[in-house]
Amino acid sequence: MRRVVVGFFAVIGFLTVLLAGGAVLLIGGLKPKVTPLADNIILSVDLNQGLAEGPRQDRLLRLLVGAEPSLRDVLDGIETASSDPRVKVLLARVGEDELGLGKIQELRDAIAAFRAKGKFAVAFADSFGEFGPGTRPYYLATAFDEIWLQPMGNVGLTGLYAEIPFFKGTLDLLGIAPEFDHREEFKTAMNSLTETKMTPPHREEVDALLASIAGQIIHGIAESRKLQEVEIREAIDRGPLLADEARQAKLVDRLGYRDEVIAHARSRAGSGAELTGLTTYLERAGRPHREGTTIALIYGSGLIQRSASSTNPLTEANVMAANEISRAFRAAVRDAAVRAIIFRIDSPGGSVVASEAIWREVAFARERGKPVIVSMGDVAGSGGYYVAAAADKIVAEPATLTGSIGVLAGKLVVSDLFRKLGLSTDSAQIGANAAMYSSTSDFSARAHSRLEAFLDETYRGFKDHVASGRHMTQEEVEEVAKGRVWSGEDAKARGLVDELGGNAVALRLAKEAAKLAPDAAVKLTVFPREREAFEVIFDRLFGEERDDDERGVSSGSIERSLRAAEPLLQPLQTLFDTGVLTMPAIGPVR
Repeated sequence: MRRVVVGFFAVIGFLTVLLAGGAVLLIGGLKPKVTPLADNIILSVDLNQGLAEGPRQDRLLRLLVGAEPSLRDVLDGIETASSDPRVKVLLARVGEDELGLGKIQELRDAIAAFRAKGKFAVAFADSFGEFGPGTRPYYLATAFDEIWLQPMGNVGLTGLYAEIPFFKGTLDLLGIAPEFDHREEFKTAMNSLTETKMTPPHREEVDALLASIAGQIIHGIAESRKLQEVEIREAIDRGPLLADEARQAKLVDRLGYRDEVIAHARSRAGSGAELTGLTTYLERAGRPHREGTTIALIYGSGLIQRSASSTNPLTEANVMAANEISRAFRAAVRDAAVRAIIFRIDSPGGSVVASEAIWREVAFARERGKPVIVSMGDVAGSGGYYVAAAADKIVAEPATLTGSIGVLAGKLVVSDLFRKLGLSTDSAQIGANAAMYSSTSDFSARAHSRLEAFLDETYRGFKDHVASGRHMTQEEVEEVAKGRVWSGEDAKARGLVDELGGNAVALRLAKEAAKLAPDAAVKLTVFPREREAFEVIFDRLFGEERDDDERGVSSGSIERSLRAAEPLLQPLQTLFDTGVLTMPAIGPVR
C-alpha cells in the first residue's frame, strides 16, 4: 500500500515539476517587453507582512507559488529609490504586528536615509492593532514624515508584553518527566518544561530585556514625533487610543482612507505621478551594489542544524544547515574576486556540532585572508552567537536578542505515561550507557556524569571561542555568559558587539576590512550561487547527486517531499536533542 501511495504522489510530483519546467522555459523564451518606469513615481511598499532575510531557499517552490518580497528586497528598493530622481514619494502600508524589532529598526534607518535625500515618506494604517498589540508597527510608522490612520482605526500603543507558557503541570499529569541540565543559571530554554513560573534569573533577564527595548522604542517615537518621552509613556499607559485621541496626542498626523492618502501622495509627487509597487520597481530599476569590488553575502537564518537547508512550505521557516553554510563560505574563500564576507545571521541557535562547524568556516575564511563581518537580525543568540564569535566585527541592531552563551541538554522520560496507557517496553543492552538516550528510562548516575562532562566541555569551548574572537579574558566572558540573553544595545556595552546598525553599517565595515574607500563601488554577491531553474527541476526529477563542495547534499527522492510537515515540530525536537545551543524562553515580545 505504501508503494502505491508513494507512486501516486511521485506521478503527481513529476507532472507538476514538468509543467513548471515547461512554464519556465516558455516564459524564458518569450522574453516579454519590459515597460519602462514612469518619470514621476510614488513607490508603494507593503510592510504588513513578515519579511524573510533573503530569498526563499527552495527555488522550485518559488517557481510554483511565486516569491514574496524579502527584507533585502525592501531595503534595496528604498536605497535605489533614494537616489532615483523619478521617485518622489514613498508610500507604505503598515499596522500589522508581523515584523521583529531588529527588522523594524533596520527599516527605520533605511527610511531615514530616504528622507535625508529630501524625499517624502508617508505611512498609512487602517489600524495599529485592532484588538491586538500595535506598539511595534506604530514604532515603524514613526520613521515616516506623516502617519495617516483610518478614522475607525486605533493606535494600540500599549507597551511591551512577554508571556511564557510553562508545561510542567501538564507533563506531571501525563506522567512525563523532563530531565535536563544546563550551563548556567540564565540558560532557561528548558524552564517551560521544568518550572511552573520564571526563576529569579529568568525574571531578571526578561525584565532587563523589556526595559532596554522599551527605552529604545520610547526614545525613537519621541524623537520622530517631536514629543517628550514622558508624553509617550503617558500615551502608552492610556492606550490603546482611538483615532481622534491619537490625532489629538500628535501620534498621527491625519485621519483618512487609503484613496485619500494616495491622492495626497499624488499631490506631493506632482502631475502625472504613477503608483508603482516595490517588486515592479526593483525589477525595472535594478538593485544597488551591482558593480565594483566583490563582497560576498551569506545568509544564515533559522534553527542551526547539521543537515541540508530546507524550507517548510507551510510556514516558510528556514533552517541554517551547517553543510550549506560551509559550502557558501568555501565558495567565497575560493573566489579570488571576493575581498570580504558579510555573514547575515538571524537564528536562535541549535545543534552544538553544527554551530561548531560553521564557526570553523568563519575562522577558516579569516585565515585565508577574507575578512568576515557579521550582521545580526532579530535574533542571534546561543548557537547564533557561537557562529558569529570568530568574525572580525559584529554588528547588531539595538533590539537584536543576542548572547545566550551557554548550553543545555536532556530528554523527556515517558515511562510513567506508558504505564498509565497500559503500554510496556522491554529492552536489552550492551554497554553501561547504551540506554542513556532512551525516553523510557532515567539517566543513571554514570550516564548523568557523562551528560555533565558534555555540558562542561561545550560551555568551556563556547567561552573559549568568545574570549579568542572578542579579545576578552575568561573572567570577562564569564561575566556576560551564564546563558544570559542581551539586547544588542546592552551587548555592545559589554563588548559582545562592535557597532549598532544593520546591513549598511556591515557594508561600511566590510569596505574598511577590505581596505576600500568609503565611497568605493561594490558588488554584493550572494553565496552560494543560486542554481538556475532548469538545474532545480532536473535534480528534483532525477535525484541527481553532486559532490559536497559543489552542492552540499543529495536532492533526494520525491518521497522526501511528502514529509513537508515535519519541520513544524523541529524547534521542539531540537530542544530534546542531546545537546543544544538555543535561546531561553523569553516569550513573544509584543
